[in-house]
Amino acid sequence: MKLKAKLLLAGCASALLAVSAFPAFAQQSLLRIALNADIRGTNPGVNRDDNTDAVVLHVVEGLVAYGENASIQPLLAESYAISEDGRSYTFKLRKGVKFHNGAELTAEDVVWNWKRYTDPKTEWRCLSEFDGRGRSQVEAVETPDPQTVVFRLTKPDALFLATLARTDCAMTGIVHKDSVKADGTWDKPIGTGPFKLKEWRRGEFVKLSKFDSYANRSESKPDGYSGSKRPLVDEVRFLVIPDNAAAKAALLRGDVDVVPDIANADVKEIKGNANLGLSIAQNMGLSTLLIQTRDPLLSSVKLRQAIAAALDTPQIAQAVTEGLAKHNNSIVPLSSSYHTAAHDQGYKYDPEVAKKLLQEAGYKGEPVTILTNKRYPQTFASSVIIQAMLQAVGINANLEVLEWGTQLDRYNKGNYQMMAFPYSARLDPSLSFESVMGPKDKQPRKVWDSPEAQALLEKSMIASKTDERQKIFDELHGRFLTEVPFVMLYNGVEASAFRKNVQGYTASVLSKPRAWEVRIAN
Repeated sequence: MKLKAKLLLAGCASALLAVSAFPAFAQQSLLRIALNADIRGTNPGVNRDDNTDAVVLHVVEGLVAYGENASIQPLLAESYAISEDGRSYTFKLRKGVKFHNGAELTAEDVVWNWKRYTDPKTEWRCLSEFDGRGRSQVEAVETPDPQTVVFRLTKPDALFLATLARTDCAMTGIVHKDSVKADGTWDKPIGTGPFKLKEWRRGEFVKLSKFDSYANRSESKPDGYSGSKRPLVDEVRFLVIPDNAAAKAALLRGDVDVVPDIANADVKEIKGNANLGLSIAQNMGLSTLLIQTRDPLLSSVKLRQAIAAALDTPQIAQAVTEGLAKHNNSIVPLSSSYHTAAHDQGYKYDPEVAKKLLQEAGYKGEPVTILTNKRYPQTFASSVIIQAMLQAVGINANLEVLEWGTQLDRYNKGNYQMMAFPYSARLDPSLSFESVMGPKDKQPRKVWDSPEAQALLEKSMIASKTDERQKIFDELHGRFLTEVPFVMLYNGVEASAFRKNVQGYTASVLSKPRAWEVRIAN
């Protein structure tokens, strides 16, 4: 028996030596990122929300994109040029860019996509920005050669490139014609991005796979949504975990690698955990309390001013963000170069003034409902504090907690009295104002409907000089504080936690997880 045992051990040792003498098969690398809600679709810029944009923008890319410093950078375009009259934009495409099906990108693909986006049947979110209802109208798109695309506008638009690059427009992402079925309906995105859509299991996960033929730009470093965007893992899996506590528990167990939006209250715990890393970014998102100015009760300016006077916004920002964010009562984000001392002027917290304004408004204790959701913990937390502060001055405020999709639909229809609502980042002040301003008759989701303010906004979108735009933004802020179409609370904070074996992951000023240039260490 002893001899047999020795022979068996010797055989095992020989087998182990034989295995170690040959290279091991490469292990497939998987990056798992938690999402607090499922995506709404895969059609770029259609039926979308912030999570949808975050996932889709790993798959599709546009001609231009925002850099980390909010500047416009070429992406699928090698370069772009603007005509002297500001009405023509010429894009030179990068050579060698391929779609996920192997086809090469040409100017004709750009034209095909533009026709699709501007077809009302597509229901592209940003159609109104380019069809004449917004600042300008694209009257023609020309292709002088396979690598050149020329957009011709009816009038100058200083924000044309910035709008093309907007993430809520899906960066006007270019997809291959095979992304739609023979009958013209949407199938799946066949883009040029660093990852390909592999599987979407609704309510569970979205699986992306590495695009081995990705044509990376020449830059050595990532730069927002431009720069270097190498896919360094074989697969990215976005896991739907609606509950923040459950997402944190999954991170601690090692079931997920990244939680891109941890609760601010968890930051201290994450910092003290040797197995976890943390990245924090101050973003340009807007955290707000929206007010429906067409509501019979809230149409009163004095009542809205009373609401503003009842809210201690510095305390709200301090409590909700665990001291990570400073309050901001301006639509111009704190990190913007246009946020000057004039924009530091805000609401004055004064409960006695609030009570006096309520009397002058003829308020008699009518109930006011604040819509909120638990998908965004900071949004829910702010709504609870707001309710208490309003009740303290005599406003009969009630909370109604909705599923996020339901609240978003109510927002789009303008069907609410008040709601706690977060806006994703807009990197130009004009676009920050534009996200909340406009005629309610045509766009019910707009919050601030003022012809005078709208005229100022239009000027800011044509003016090319910085000092001229600054004066416009300062005047808009003054009007905003007086009219109180809604209450600005603070700009968002992006706190992302990840396992220590995740290398290269950083929180984004655009408040979206980015899986390119990220590795998983052994």
